[in-house]
Order: sequence, then C-alpha cells, then structure tokens
Amino acid sequence: MAHEPRSSRRMSWSSDAEDTTATPNGRGAAGLDPESWSAVLAPRLAYFAGVARHEHVTRAAQDMAVPQSTLSRAMVRLEQDLDVALFARKGRTVSLTPAGRAFLASVERALAEVERAAESVRADADPASGKVAFGFLHTMGSETVPGLIRAFRADHPRVRFQLVQNYGEAMLERMRAGELDLCLTSPVPDAPDLVARRLDEQRLRLVVPDDHRLAGRRRVRLAEAADETFVTLEPGYGLRRITDALCAEAGFRPRVAFEGEEAETLRGLVAAGLGVALLPPPAVARPGVVELTVTAPRAVREIGVAWLDGHPDTPPVAAFKRFLLSRRGQLLPD
Repeated sequence: MAHEPRSSRRMSWSSDAEDTTATPNGRGAAGLDPESWSAVLAPRLAYFAGVARHEHVTRAAQDMAVPQSTLSRAMVRLEQDLDVALFARKGRTVSLTPAGRAFLASVERALAEVERAAESVRADADPASGKVAFGFLHTMGSETVPGLIRAFRADHPRVRFQLVQNYGEAMLERMRAGELDLCLTSPVPDAPDLVARRLDEQRLRLVVPDDHRLAGRRRVRLAEAADETFVTLEPGYGLRRITDALCAEAGFRPRVAFEGEEAETLRGLVAAGLGVALLPPPAVARPGVVELTVTAPRAVREIGVAWLDGHPDTPPVAAFKRFLLSRRGQLLPD
C-alpha cells in the first residue's frame, strides 16, 4: 500500500452527519485544525475500540447502540485516513492486524485518559463534594481564611479546597490563567476582566521596637515617622503600595532598609531594631514590638474578593462565593 505524505492527502471529512464533527466554518468541534490527526481520528476511536473488543461489527454496533452501517463506514474511513489496514475481514467477523493491535493499545490508553479527565471535571463540579480553587494573601492565612473555611464547611462538609497563598498580583495572574476560581486580596482590584467586591477593611498599625522613642504612645500621626527607616514588603505587594501611598499622603517617602515577603518577618525585624513598619494586626501578639494606632492619614486597607468576569461558576464555587459575599463587614476576626 503506497503511503502519501499526510499533507498531500485530503482527509475524509464526510458529509455523513453520523460520522463527522466538522463545523460550518471548517474547524473541528473543539476548534482543532481539521487537517490534524486529533480532529480527524477522535470521533472514531471509541468505535474502533468497540469493534476491536468484539471482533464483530454487528455485536459491537448493538453494544454501542449505533447503526451497523455507521460503524462500518467509520472503520473504513479510519483505515483510509491512516492509510493502514487495521482489520482483517471475514463477513461481519473481523480480527485485528498487527498494525490494528498496536493502534488499539494506544487508543485504549487515550480513551482511558479522556474518561479520567471527564470524571475529574465532573467531580470538581459536584455540588456536594466539588472543588474550590481559592487564593488569599499571606496575612489572611493564620486566622481569617481558616475561620472562613471552617464556617463554610459547617454546611458544606464535603466541598474540597485547593488553596493558594500569595501576594495579590500573583493571584490575579493565576486566576486569569484558569488556576483559581476566587481570590481574597487587597487592594480591591479594578480591572475590566475582573469582578471585585469589597468585603471589609482592616486598620493598619505603625509597628515600632519596644524601646523606640514612640513606644510609650498609643496613637501617632504617620508624619511623626517621616525620619524613620522602614521595613516593607516587596514592590508588587498590595500592602507595599498602600504603605507608599499612605506615606506620600503624610508628606514623605519612606527610607526602606529591607523588602520582604511576609508581614511576620517584618515584625521580627522591627523587634530587632531594623526599622518600623505599617502592618495589619498580628494573629498573636509578638514580644519586642509596640503597635500604634495611626490617626492621620486614615491607615486602612480594603479586603475584597475577585473573580473573572463572565466565567460560569460550578455549584461549589457559586456556593462559596455567596458565602463570602454574605460576610461583608464581618470578614475579619474581632
């Protein structure tokens, strides 16, 4: 049998509606190039595996509940497209050729992978036991997010969570990449491809060493720290942007001695005397520092939930989104 280069042959996309997935614009059903092997072969692989298992066209057609003529035509076209004989025929009885047996092994692996993929996405969308991919800030991880999940699972005990802890911009990018359903972030993002809802606000404090000149105070204006050295989060973190904006509003640009990734690391460095920091309240009081209320400017950060605009929610994601929105003004622990 002469083998022509695939690019020079016309693939047998048929006008028979029972054996084609071509669309009016010439693309495959999944947007595949109609000249690709995937687009041409995929609709026929399950038929091939059924005939190969039964080694009988009639019995295979009955088992798969398809017309025998459809099955026969599909096998003929499959062999024509591959330019390989997969079956040796004797009446309605067929047996696999060596090429057919080798092809069957790969087809069965491919069909099993499709089956696993289908079961996985169905399981993730199950209302009772599906999955929520949820991102949140590092500073939300010690108390806020565990409390939220505990409260939600009281009514949805079997829902699974895939959790990602990161800074805001990184989470938004992962959400845009399809890796997250929702994220809890600050500042509340404003982007045309996102929907964001404000849930709460959190007061920020000026954290100073316990032997600092301001340590005996309870309240302070941020301008009083204009000459201090600051330890902050790295550029790109929401809290860093808020810190820079508040200092600018207070009339100065902070001198930065260290840029880190976690608020508690900064708190430790403040205790060591490296500088001062604007931080949200800690989950547990840390020795060696004093936390001062900032009276001016108003030092708060807004916490919100964001998701991709126009993306449909699975039932568990929709339920968790409703739960988060119901916590407006009550998101943060007292």
